[in-house]
Amino acid sequence: MRGSAAISAALALVSVGGGAVAVGCGGPDEATPDAGELAPDAAVIEPDAAAPTWPFPLPPGFPVPRLPEGRALTAELAELGRYLFYDVRLSANGTQACGSCHLQARAFTDGRVTSVGSEGAVLRRNAMSLANVAYNPTQTWANHLLVDLESQAHVPMFGENPIELGITGHEDEILARLRGDSTYDALFAAAFPDAAPTEELDFGHVILAISAFERRLISGDSPVDRYRAGDEDAISEAAKRGEAMFFSETFECHHCHGSFNFTIAVDHAGLAAPQPAFFNTGLYNVGGTGAYPAIDQGLYELTQDPNDMGRFRPPTLRNVAVTGPYMHDGSVATLDEVIRIYERGGRLIEDGPNAGDGRLNPEKSPFVPGFTLTDEERADLLAFLEALTDTTFLTDPSLSDPFAPAVAP
Repeated sequence: MRGSAAISAALALVSVGGGAVAVGCGGPDEATPDAGELAPDAAVIEPDAAAPTWPFPLPPGFPVPRLPEGRALTAELAELGRYLFYDVRLSANGTQACGSCHLQARAFTDGRVTSVGSEGAVLRRNAMSLANVAYNPTQTWANHLLVDLESQAHVPMFGENPIELGITGHEDEILARLRGDSTYDALFAAAFPDAAPTEELDFGHVILAISAFERRLISGDSPVDRYRAGDEDAISEAAKRGEAMFFSETFECHHCHGSFNFTIAVDHAGLAAPQPAFFNTGLYNVGGTGAYPAIDQGLYELTQDPNDMGRFRPPTLRNVAVTGPYMHDGSVATLDEVIRIYERGGRLIEDGPNAGDGRLNPEKSPFVPGFTLTDEERADLLAFLEALTDTTFLTDPSLSDPFAPAVAP
């Protein structure tokens, strides 16, 4: 299968309700399908089973993620996906992989203000963490219609404005690189045991495999998790005080960052339906009008509902200490600065094209009212957030780059 036929097959594998979806990391190519094309998916439940199964260990207290209808998840499929996720040969110029913008040591973010494509294009959004992406009810920062990882894969792979991996126009060349590697022959056979003898790896398989790998990126072994499991010494006294503050009604943090995943935007097989969420946190108030910068106005871009101006999905706070810079546009450098913005009740930008007082944004969430902290309280809250770092996840060799040079013991 070559050229446009390969893309057609990829689209067919991830189409929903008969409509192919072209969506991705957040550039102009993030298309908006009709609402009916992306309905919430039901969990796949095995016949006569009490609950859906999951082929990988889940942390204590974590529910089973919901799989899109008709989708399978196996260890072999995820292992093929791990190789593809880190393979720079998946980009047209051979310089960039999915893992280039999603580094394991940074909880699968990239440390940049906003990401950069394989040809140098600067994207408009900060790379979101892929930790626990299997529990996301929607993908990317602000798309209520984009509900699965398979659909999300299309713009970074095939998008042309901006170019990320830049596959379009180079389909045959890229597939030839992968098909010519005997490692992929073995991985493909294990991942797709029912494939016909003449069937070869194509972009449909690539998308399914990378999505499977992303679904196994489960993080739930932070010091806070161990503390909650009964280890009183797992976190400091400062972090314990910070946890109490985080979940108090005074500071309101848990209203957007609650649940086992430290975000209320969550989905799993135990829920009747996904629970998407989007908030305006008063990061901008351009000219005092309530507007966000024209380059990125959040959910409003898709709905054209004025109430959605500046609304973005609240990301998980797991591993938040290693995922900076912060916010959808990477415009906040440190966690201390993030806390001070919420402490103030919104960000004040005194001059420049984006000048305005976010505290007065009329669309700002009521969960960002502002509050007062002492220096000790601010340090306690930071200590709690830092204790959400899961070093096991950040160093797990089963999630790491298989092409990286071996490290000497």
